[in-house]
Amino acid sequence: MQQTKSDSYVGLENDQDGGMTYYGRVVMDARVFGLIDPDETCAGWKMDRMQTLVNQVAAEWDKHGNIPSRLPDDLRAKHSAEYEKGVKRARDAGWDPDANLEDF
Repeated sequence: MQQTKSDSYVGLENDQDGGMTYYGRVVMDARVFGLIDPDETCAGWKMDRMQTLVNQVAAEWDKHGNIPSRLPDDLRAKHSAEYEKGVKRARDAGWDPDANLEDF
């Protein structure tokens, strides 16, 4: 996770790996669940506020077994659209989804 010296989240658009980090995915999920506005990046949010968002997102996922395919149709469509945008943004920023895999 990338943070500024003030211990704030840099925001989805400025996060490392094009936003495909733990907090980046929390922001995308929060958009899906309507916990934040669709254009909110959470830039400048203090870590305690981000933790509150993490807890809210986790509570929403718990309702659906933490599996995207178990989301109702409307949320599943929002999830798919949000992650398609996120993966494109990340790949355009040079993100390699396999870069952190360990060799077995």
